[in-house]
Amino acid sequence: MQVEAEWLSAPGARAVMRMLTGAGHQAWFVGGCVRNAALGAGASDVDIATDARPERVMELARDAGLKPVPTGVAHGTVTVVADGVPYEVTTFRRDVETDGRRAVVAFSDDLEEDARRRDFTMNALYADAAGAVRDPVGGLPDLAARHLRFIGDPALRIREDYLRILRFFRFHAWYGDPDGGIDAEGLAACAELADGIDTLSRERVGAEMVKLLGAPDPAPALGAMGAAGVLLRVLPGADPVSVARLVHLEPNLRLTPDPMRRLAAAGGQGRDDLRLPKAELRRAGTTRAAALSDDPPAVLGYRHGAAAGADALAVRQALIGQPIPPGALATLEDGAGRTCPVTAADLMPDLSGPALGARLNRLESAWLASGFTLGRDALLALPDEDG
Repeated sequence: MQVEAEWLSAPGARAVMRMLTGAGHQAWFVGGCVRNAALGAGASDVDIATDARPERVMELARDAGLKPVPTGVAHGTVTVVADGVPYEVTTFRRDVETDGRRAVVAFSDDLEEDARRRDFTMNALYADAAGAVRDPVGGLPDLAARHLRFIGDPALRIREDYLRILRFFRFHAWYGDPDGGIDAEGLAACAELADGIDTLSRERVGAEMVKLLGAPDPAPALGAMGAAGVLLRVLPGADPVSVARLVHLEPNLRLTPDPMRRLAAAGGQGRDDLRLPKAELRRAGTTRAAALSDDPPAVLGYRHGAAAGADALAVRQALIGQPIPPGALATLEDGAGRTCPVTAADLMPDLSGPALGARLNRLESAWLASGFTLGRDALLALPDEDG
């Protein structure tokens, strides 16, 4: 198979490949960039595998006028910056010792040995500088069938790194056939070894969950995680059904996939334990709280803005299993553009401190209850309940 992609002809990629092959070394594009090119999709990162040892890669990069950065020399990785773009160049490896979280590796000269230590067949695709693909473990047929499959024994692959349990579900969400089901052997191994997730850092778990929830439709993978007992260890009580409903509602509100919106719909406990950025966790929490409130769409828009209000409305309808009410989006957007006609300046200096805040809140509530119809004078004429 021959793949075509913009990154194949990028000046930086060509410079790194020439740097290696010109010195007599093997150089192969590998992993996600090749997989995505075979699917006709783009790639955010371009990785290169080689038989050159890390010290040799750094030497060759300096001699070629490129910038080598020793980002992971112990594991064989040097980041080479070429034409302003970073390329991870990693020496062929084989695992010597693993403990489920990290591996001790030995460098290799054998591409097939390097392929056998990777996780899934569709991630072990290599391409030369011209885009000719080498497929040592049968990844191309699996990719064509959208069948995510571990390389070799799934249990062995998982015991090497328990994060592969979560990667199994994440890659199924992105690249698996939603109508063809999930690989039974891989699913059984994930269920058997699910307790290994407890050994992982919550940062790694959280990062995988965000990537999974950002898939076009993560619900089938979440459902499989639930059936395997994996979701219980990550987000106890989370509801994949609500996420499935949300995915179908999002286009009606012109919403694109958003992991924090999906997290808000999933619910469950332990969300804060995922060690995600605090601002993102607050957004998920605010979205769920707004969805569970009694605020009508117009008030959601007023209180949270058009974008966050639409998130809350979508999550609300997903939780109750109902479609978006007719005209709700227009009403929400109208509310987002409203400004309460009474301000603190209208009540000062007669009121200050807590009394001022309480009066403002009561007048705002009255204005919202009127459907934005009460004007400034009418609001100011309302009696003060504490007066």
